[in-house]
Amino acid sequence: MSQRLTTGTAILSMGLLVAACGGAPPVPEDNYYRLQAVYAQDTLSSNTLPGTIEVDRFVADGLTSERPIVYSEAANPNQVKAYHYNFWIKPPTVMLRDELVTFLRASKISNAIVTPEMRVSADYALTGKIKHLEQVVMKTGHRTILEIELALRNPGTGKLLFLDTYRLENDASGPSVAAAVESLNTALSIVYSDFLNSISKL
Repeated sequence: MSQRLTTGTAILSMGLLVAACGGAPPVPEDNYYRLQAVYAQDTLSSNTLPGTIEVDRFVADGLTSERPIVYSEAANPNQVKAYHYNFWIKPPTVMLRDELVTFLRASKISNAIVTPEMRVSADYALTGKIKHLEQVVMKTGHRTILEIELALRNPGTGKLLFLDTYRLENDASGPSVAAAVESLNTALSIVYSDFLNSISKL
């Protein structure tokens, strides 16, 4: 009798376990996003910076350097958090560097735009630091913040040719991560366009 009771209890326990597993909510699906800077200007009539520009991998601190998408709350701007299921397709330090390379190539500002992996002699060294790349969660309205420091120097002499910080707080069409990414894409195109206009006057 005791053995039958034990067996019955075990079967009942297994049944409850299966039922519990079947009723568990599905695990959220991971989402991946990219940033793209669109070159919308006319191609420069001549190489403003003749030679080769080498664009190094950007740098960033803490969460900003990692693939999870970062957000802050307008009510508590000093606290930064990261989403669990929303990621960039590449680390931002690589993604924004690659987009700048593509953007500058489209402009024809120089004879060649390369990355350090190509191991060629460069006439200019371009570096960047990502200070903010985040969604701002608000009760009303939606916004993103993009802030990048960009510098251009002569790698032979070490002379600093240009240094500036670009910050843009841009409206987003909604509270979703996808809307924030779209807003950041617009901001990135504007920042790179402003940077190009600045160095084309050197």
